[in-house]
Amino acid sequence: MSKKIVLASNNKKKMKEMQELLAPMGAEVISQGSLGIPSAEEPFGTFVENALTKARGAAKHSGLPAIADDSGICADALKGAPGVLSARFAGEPSSDAANNAKLIKELVDKDNRNAHYTCVIVAVR
Repeated sequence: MSKKIVLASNNKKKMKEMQELLAPMGAEVISQGSLGIPSAEEPFGTFVENALTKARGAAKHSGLPAIADDSGICADALKGAPGVLSARFAGEPSSDAANNAKLIKELVDKDNRNAHYTCVIVAVR
């Protein structure tokens, strides 16, 4: 018998990755969209708060355990920006190419172009 877990995301790539990761443990990963669960807002300033909000919403709506993540690029010279705003850094409509171009433009005259990727994954019941 498999354990059902809701992925608080409609991202098909994330869905595939989570299915591959959790299937060997007997988990059946279900997308929130397949259950009619709306995407949660991400109004907070930290990756942890945003991931918790998404997971709690999916768990509440489904009655099942849920997992969610929030992630982004944090540039030292930009005081951690774009951070939680990474996906929408260049505005709407969002695209990786536009976000990357804006990040490069903002870092072009900076001495320190160090950056790191942060990913927070949470699980709730």
